[in-house]
Amino acid sequence: MYNPKPALVFFVILFYSIPFKITAQQNDSLLVQLYRKWGNAKVYTLKMAELMPEANYDFRPTPEEMNFREQLLHIAQNILWLSTSYLSDNKKAPAKDTTLKSKAAVIQLLTAAYDMGSEAHQHFNAQQLDELVQFFAGPMTKRQIFMLLHDHQSHHVGQIIVYLRLKGIKPPAYIGW
Repeated sequence: MYNPKPALVFFVILFYSIPFKITAQQNDSLLVQLYRKWGNAKVYTLKMAELMPEANYDFRPTPEEMNFREQLLHIAQNILWLSTSYLSDNKKAPAKDTTLKSKAAVIQLLTAAYDMGSEAHQHFNAQQLDELVQFFAGPMTKRQIFMLLHDHQSHHVGQIIVYLRLKGIKPPAYIGW
């Protein structure tokens, strides 16, 4: 004789487990992970900016390299450009200012840039990731712009780690995920 109880139990378990699985995936989406990673990148980069004495902000390891200040300004300007031009609606990047001389002014701009990047992460939804934008190197998806944003700042942060070490300063412990 057929007993419907096992099949009913199976479907009840299946029914109730699907919404939880979807919710868990949404809470751990690419955008959530990128946002979390972005916050860590901000903390990590600002720690290094603070560690370098202001007297060494003009230090450059070789004549071909940007100095420490220029590296930080380049990071900030790229974050502002990508965030406002491709990831945020109706935002304009502040005018490029390479004349910032004080450590405090550089750190203030860098903080504002990372905050703008955070805002771009927060006000973005998964449906927008595959939208195409016209980029100087050719069409790119907004997903690719996010990857570029993260990759570019990581590249230059890696360089400033070397600058600190060359000045005998131990960089902070890595904050990644």
